[in-house]
Amino acid sequence: MNRVQIRRLHSLIAPFMLLPILLTLLTGTVFQFAVITGNAEGFLWLLDLHRGKFGQINLEMVYPFLNALGLLVLAITGISMWLRSPR
Repeated sequence: MNRVQIRRLHSLIAPFMLLPILLTLLTGTVFQFAVITGNAEGFLWLLDLHRGKFGQINLEMVYPFLNALGLLVLAITGISMWLRSPR
């Protein structure tokens, strides 16, 4: 892939990955704080969101893989752009 194609792929995927990555990060962090403070029982609903269950929409089987794949592509394209940038 050339520089333009890598940048285009990165800029295409980044907006779609922003919300799932932030949601996973925030729900995991808040739930961990709840566990540490002994309030995990009241925050079990966060685990549903963290795993990809959004009410009637249940993506638990594919959500982690889509999250991981998107983040992997962003990491690879980001590192590639960084390595190819002029020093």
